[in-house]
Amino acid sequence: MAVQNDIITDGPPGNVARHIRAYVETDGRIGHRWRGGAPALLITTIGHKTGLHRRTALIYGKDGDQYVVVASGRGHNQHPAWYLNLLKHPEIEVQVGAEKFAALARTATPDERARLWPMMASIWPSFNKYQAKTDRVIPVVVLERVG
Repeated sequence: MAVQNDIITDGPPGNVARHIRAYVETDGRIGHRWRGGAPALLITTIGHKTGLHRRTALIYGKDGDQYVVVASGRGHNQHPAWYLNLLKHPEIEVQVGAEKFAALARTATPDERARLWPMMASIWPSFNKYQAKTDRVIPVVVLERVG
């Protein structure tokens, strides 16, 4: 997914959009470490309804060569829009610091989730609070580099 020449909407608006803008403008020197030092990356997805490019910042972990993110939506009862986007269009663009690459996103299998959830909760303990707040099983997403 080449989005360099296309318009990308950063969101959600407010603090997240400002975080993304600083991340992009500084190649991650500002924003790669989120509150309390948690590592953050950017993903650009294609909107599942609009077809427009959408970029958001997510806390991540590493599992070998793969990046791992959590579709927590802060514990809301609906999946976040970025997760719905990648379900329809799993080809995404990822930025980690200054590095940008294409990736395929997929929902972790139940066995993978059981292994990866504790790792992600150790990076951002609020994930456990978010899971307790909702009836949905919060997806863990694996980002596999393409090429």
